[in-house]
Amino acid sequence: MIQLGFDIGSRFVKIVSNDDGKLSDFLMIDTMEFYKGYGVRGERGFQVDFAKLGVDRFDKIVSTGYGRENVKLAGAVAIPETEAHAVGAAYQTALSDFVLLDLGGQDSKVVLVRGGDVVDFYMNDRCAASTGRFLENSAKVLGLSLEELSGFWEEPEKLTSTCAIFAESEIIGKIASGVAVERLAAGVNHSVVARFLPFLKRFDERRLVVVGGVAKNSAIVHILKDMEYEVVIPRYPQFNGAIGCAVC
Repeated sequence: MIQLGFDIGSRFVKIVSNDDGKLSDFLMIDTMEFYKGYGVRGERGFQVDFAKLGVDRFDKIVSTGYGRENVKLAGAVAIPETEAHAVGAAYQTALSDFVLLDLGGQDSKVVLVRGGDVVDFYMNDRCAASTGRFLENSAKVLGLSLEELSGFWEEPEKLTSTCAIFAESEIIGKIASGVAVERLAAGVNHSVVARFLPFLKRFDERRLVVVGGVAKNSAIVHILKDMEYEVVIPRYPQFNGAIGCAVC
């Protein structure tokens, strides 16, 4: 049986195919491009043009993510993001007990998994200060790429603003006052950790499975390791939700 997993994120749509336990067809498409060029709205939901995706056959579709309810995929079974990511992380790491950390484009998730099942979670979709979008905007203000931003965590300049918009204004003000870009970049990474740290501390578990784009931010990974968390990054961190859908 071939099962397709769709993770419909705010920035990218991730797709994975599971053919009797063999994962393939790892696709990542800009979300707006996906909606504009890879299907049409119909009475049953968004009807995907699978020929454009290069997918010629499948038996089942499972979807999750930011857009799973806003734009339902025709013929797909929709499951919660927490479930998809827990399944994906357990599948990729062979772990059953951990805390999953995912910073999406517009939300952040901290999920406690015990015995492979979600037992508690925190999801923040109201404030951008702990999301990938905040990292992208801060990097742009600092004149850095995301890869360059992720290289700084030492000697951070403290950022006091709790709002993403105000934090960007604070960064601009500190640049004008002569604070080094490297210290500000480190401050951005530390401020993101500070946003989700209270929720990590709710759980006794010290093993973190880090997924999504944040897994590529080596600064945040270093900061968490310095706090004595065991950080596990699966082979396909950005496809984790889609993998969960493909194998559930």
